Amino acid sequence: MKILCCQTDISWENRDENFEKIEGMLGETVIEPGSLLIFPELATAGFSMNVPAIAESADGPSAQFFANIARRTDSHVLAGIPGRNPDSGLGWNEAVCFSPDGSELGRYRKNHLFPLANEGHFYEAGTESILLDCDGWKVAPFICYDLRFPELFRNAARRGADLFVVIANWPALREDHWTTLLRARAIENQAYVAGVNRWGADPNLEYSGASLVVSPTGEVIARAESEPTVLRSLLERNALDDWRSRFPALADMKPASF
Repeated sequence: MKILCCQTDISWENRDENFEKIEGMLGETVIEPGSLLIFPELATAGFSMNVPAIAESADGPSAQFFANIARRTDSHVLAGIPGRNPDSGLGWNEAVCFSPDGSELGRYRKNHLFPLANEGHFYEAGTESILLDCDGWKVAPFICYDLRFPELFRNAARRGADLFVVIANWPALREDHWTTLLRARAIENQAYVAGVNRWGADPNLEYSGASLVVSPTGEVIARAESEPTVLRSLLERNALDDWRSRFPALADMKPASF
């Protein structure tokens, strides 16, 4: 599987400007059909708690934008989009995946909301994980703070996840935690991990990017510099299956109720 990790500089609460930035980045990128394009958490708004200003319906402008990218590149697209619960008025911090035909493949809602930003006051937490079938690869998406909770990843591993995708607005001051935890999730679950972070700054924090792709053995096989960039990586099915066969640690997992 070919993956393209799109490490963008997100303009604060400015959807149209973010659309332009993404289009500019993709216009300079060769995208092979059948790829998986990945964009950061809340990719068209930034990590804003201003839900009334940024939240969209399931078929809103951001969904249409990323669906169109999927269609014209004949690829899967996974992106962070701010949704909203029409009943409670609270937001949903979502990772939405689109198939190459532009249809919605799946929608994951962030399970763990970041307390230091009072995210839980403005967004409603999801309660489950999902597995996406992307050309035969089982992909489990997660969002930012979820990375600190290994049980989420273990549950997905029990269900056969091959690739974990973590989209984020992870601040520069904790970059070492980001890279360490991404490698840990890969090692303990014998799976590929793609961490796609933003770069730049918002009114509250600075972001160093450091998007990376980790192999099932924990090796960093691709890492982005501190700038807007598209990080490419080729994931090898044979390498995944071979490592799990030679070192079958997943067979020794305890039941979920343990």
